Amino acid sequence: MTYDIAALRSHFPALAAGTAHFDGPGGTQTPTPVIRAIADALAQPLSNRGRITLGERNAEAIVTGARRAMADLLGADPSGIVFGRSATQLTYEFSRTLAKTWSPGDEVVVTRLDHDANIRPWTQSGATVRWADFDPATGELTVDAIRAVLSDRTRLVAVTAASNLIGTRPDIPAIAQAVHEAGALLYVDGVHHTAHSLVDLEESGADFHVCSPYKFLGPHHGVLAARPELLETLRPDKLLPSTDAVPERFELGTLPYEFLAGTTAAVDFLADRLDPDATGTRRERLAAGYAALEAHEHVLRTRIDKGLAALDGITVHSRAADRTPTLLLTFDHHDTADAYGFLAERGVQAPLGSFYAVEASRHLGLGDTGGLRVGLAPYNDTEDVDRLLTGLTDFLER
Repeated sequence: MTYDIAALRSHFPALAAGTAHFDGPGGTQTPTPVIRAIADALAQPLSNRGRITLGERNAEAIVTGARRAMADLLGADPSGIVFGRSATQLTYEFSRTLAKTWSPGDEVVVTRLDHDANIRPWTQSGATVRWADFDPATGELTVDAIRAVLSDRTRLVAVTAASNLIGTRPDIPAIAQAVHEAGALLYVDGVHHTAHSLVDLEESGADFHVCSPYKFLGPHHGVLAARPELLETLRPDKLLPSTDAVPERFELGTLPYEFLAGTTAAVDFLADRLDPDATGTRRERLAAGYAALEAHEHVLRTRIDKGLAALDGITVHSRAADRTPTLLLTFDHHDTADAYGFLAERGVQAPLGSFYAVEASRHLGLGDTGGLRVGLAPYNDTEDVDRLLTGLTDFLER
């Protein structure tokens, strides 16, 4: 297992600007192969999908290729891969579709750890809402917290695989078991998680897993994975002449072919560049690459943790035992917004906010303001980390 950070960084033209990016949880920078794939897709003949003309065949190849790529990334069936404008849009569409199958008094469970995109679509679905809380002292969301709000009227549980605010990774397989024992479905927001850990839909137990390629080096759109046989049971609102085939019945309008080409390129980049020595199928290379990425991010996170521990006046709100390399910081005697601006002036991008995880921010006692979020991406290196720690030291000493 190798992780050549210098070689990896050479593929990201945006890094030439000199910024140390810790904003990966909000969206990563884009490598050249993804940029090129998007441009190449637009440069070739394209039309509506089909099998007769070159443009039709090109469009068909892009879509089927992207389904296979995302299936490899998520351990899913390509026939269960649905594309949409964003993870938020997909979740709203599926909440409306599922709600049509529910009766008055049926319940959904949401958690205060989640991004609002996995809360509001369900609280607005018309079902009775039950809330599961995480422990603000530890950042942990336990299976017992989920189990405590399940009932025989529970129809769906919506939970994050990793908090985009504080990084907490709940035990999704254990939660899935409890949810299924209650006779309900599990909808997992994997937007933050998929950028840091390889997903296996079957092993996770999730019925639905949604993610966003722009969080893992790809373009801006959303992807949902589910078992095709489950999708066959759902009847979304759609245009009369549009196909009723799965998964296309859930995709509204013409797909963004250039973004799907970029998504395939992003998955191939993860398979081929994170561990250049990896061999085997794309799924096997992805497994090796993600193992190398997690080891790399662990080293950097440990460096950040040690550096922060040596500084007085910073509160770290990311405390869960199992978490992504994402930290939320506030300052005891300084305005967090001032820290954001101070770092930005020094070429360190660590954004401020609650990042749509408003329920989590409030539960932590941070209101809607949140804190300074420091999140790692595959291209971060030790120099980035040292610039961050130096900037925070200088800010506290000024």
